[in-house]
Amino acid sequence: MQHPSRTFDKRSRYEKIITLLSNRQPDMTVFMDEVHKPHNLAAIVRTADAVGIGHVHAVFPPDVKFSGHHTSSGSKRWVTTHKHTDLKTGIAEVKKQDMQVLAAHFSDKAVDFRSIDYTKPTCILLGSELVGVSDQAAELADEHVIIPMAGMVQSLNVSVAGALIMYEAQRQRAEANMYGELKVPQEEVDYILFNALHPTIKKYCDKHKMRYPKLDENGDIHDPEWDELRQNI
Repeated sequence: MQHPSRTFDKRSRYEKIITLLSNRQPDMTVFMDEVHKPHNLAAIVRTADAVGIGHVHAVFPPDVKFSGHHTSSGSKRWVTTHKHTDLKTGIAEVKKQDMQVLAAHFSDKAVDFRSIDYTKPTCILLGSELVGVSDQAAELADEHVIIPMAGMVQSLNVSVAGALIMYEAQRQRAEANMYGELKVPQEEVDYILFNALHPTIKKYCDKHKMRYPKLDENGDIHDPEWDELRQNI
């Protein structure tokens, strides 16, 4: 028999994960155009997680090999980074999801980042630490946004700029009541739940190409049909 405190801990964790996933915004993402410094990557991913972004995209310079250690240990468990071989392919994939691509880029057509409607499906495109958004990225973007500045310095650290834009998006979406509803595909919900609550069972199911068993309100496995499937392997 399972200890009551362990049951409570699992139920509490289960409820926390469901709450997390209910605040996820599948139609909002960040695309990093050759951002490569570990502390910036970590900060961007951490902010993405904080505002409900579960998937981010990136293209890295040829001499940079991306690995999980680039992102903060807590955030990388909840935010998936999709690496693309080139910018055009990556942006095309984002646009297939009908997202407006907004480049944080100073240009003649740039507008105040607060004037954008972020309740629409949105991809925030951030440039590299050295040169900012590339010419190709600027051309592929639907709009350019800037953060008004009154000081001598006319640019912000990429992670700071990204955080300001993401939190404006979060503000608008919160006002539009876009948080609190589970919109993440069930397959992704199951993957995250089992990865967090039942990693051994997850590995077993993945190995044998089985579906994950059903969970009860406590996060415990309760699926007689799955038990039978397992016995037949």
